[in-house]
Amino acid sequence: MTSKLGFTKMDLQEFETWISNLRVARTILHIQEHHTWSPSYINFKGNNHFDLQQGMKSYHVSHNGWMDIGQHFTTFPDGTILTGRSLENTPACILGFNTNAICIENLGDFDTGKDLMTIEHTNTIVRLTAALCKKFGIAVNSDNVVYHHWFNLTTGVRNNGTGNNKTCPGTSFFGGNKVENCNQNFLPLVSAALNGAVPQPAQNIIKYVAVTADSLNIREDANAQSKKIRGIEPATLGAILRIYEEKNGWYKISASQQHWVNGSFTKIVTRATVNATTLNVRSGPGTNFPKVSALTKNQEVFIVEESNGWCKISSDNKWVKKEFLN
Repeated sequence: MTSKLGFTKMDLQEFETWISNLRVARTILHIQEHHTWSPSYINFKGNNHFDLQQGMKSYHVSHNGWMDIGQHFTTFPDGTILTGRSLENTPACILGFNTNAICIENLGDFDTGKDLMTIEHTNTIVRLTAALCKKFGIAVNSDNVVYHHWFNLTTGVRNNGTGNNKTCPGTSFFGGNKVENCNQNFLPLVSAALNGAVPQPAQNIIKYVAVTADSLNIREDANAQSKKIRGIEPATLGAILRIYEEKNGWYKISASQQHWVNGSFTKIVTRATVNATTLNVRSGPGTNFPKVSALTKNQEVFIVEESNGWCKISSDNKWVKKEFLN
C-alpha cells in the first residue's frame, strides 16, 4: 500500500482488507461502472498510476470545475486500485444518479476493437465490485450496479442506452454495455466472487437522517466535549446517515462502534422505492414545474420533504409524486 499526491495505491488483497475495516458515514445504495476511455492502456507504463490519476484530477477540477476528481476508485491494467474522491462525498460521474453512489473508473477504452482487458484487470473489477456490495449490503442486480451507458447524458434519465448515451463502460465491457450483457456476463461473476454470501443490508436501523450542516463531526460519545473520531472524515451536507441509537439528542451512526453525531444538525428522511415504470422528476411540487429528469422502477430515493402529495428527494429542488413511491 503506497500513498502519493493524496491517493493510495493498493493491490486487490490490500483493498479487500482496507474496505472491510473502513468506516463510512454516508449511506451507499449504488455502484457505478465506467471506463476512462482516455487515458487508455497505451498510456499505462506499469509505474505511472499516480501520474495518470493526478492528470484525471487536474482535468476534472480545472476543465470541469469539480471540487475533486470525479471517481472514488480507479482500477488499472495490472490489477491495482487507486483511491480518488473521499467516500463521504458524492461522485461526479452520472448526471442525476450520483447521490448515494460509489463511482468506479476502470482505466482503459473497452469499446469494441480497442483495449483488450487483462486477466488481472478483469479479476480486480469483479472482486472490487463484490467487496463493495458486501461492505455496503448492496444486492447484486442491475438496479443497484449500473453502467454509465444506461443514462441519457443531457437529462440523466435512465433509458438503458436508447438515445444520447455514452458507450461507457465500453461496448466490449464484459461482453457488452447493455443491461442484458451486465445481467448475463458481469453480475454472475460478482455473485460468484462473493462465494455464495448474499450481501446483507445493515440491521437495527431505527431511522435515516440527512446532514444539514456543511460539515458534521463524528465523536466518541453523545456529547460535544467528547473527542472526534480519528481517521474518519466529518459527514458532509446532504449525506444520508443510518441511525442505530438515540441519546440526549445525539445519534449513533454505527452498528458496532461508538460513533455519534449531534442530531440538531440533521433532518429525518424516509427511504422509498419507485413503483412506476418511469417517474418524472420536477423542479417543484407540481406538474406546472419543469421536468428535470426521471427515475425508473425499483430505484431507491430518500424523501426529505413533503408538500401536497409531492416528495422532495434531494437537497436541491427535485420533486416526485408521492403515490409513485413505496
